[in-house]
Amino acid sequence: MAAPTKKAFEVFVSKIPWTMATKEVREYFTQFGQVRKCLLPFDKETGFHKGYCWVGFTSEDGLQNALQKDPHLVEGSKLQVQRNRRAFAGRRPNQDFEES
Repeated sequence: MAAPTKKAFEVFVSKIPWTMATKEVREYFTQFGQVRKCLLPFDKETGFHKGYCWVGFTSEDGLQNALQKDPHLVEGSKLQVQRNRRAFAGRRPNQDFEES
């Protein structure tokens, strides 16, 4: 018998302004529900983030609230927010992540 799968209430966010850090992304998405995780990959060479991240909510309500809002305007930029269809597998050897 297979173990029960854990429901993931995650969104994939792209077009994040380079001026935002994990803390600001997390703070923005807390208006929709309690944020469980925020993974923002950084480029080792440049030190800047890659412009996309994964935000995980503790409940489906947070996920749905985030998906219903359109547009997501932050620092003059329109974020693209979509449901994350695959579970985030974790860190790859060639990527750095800032998780909170």
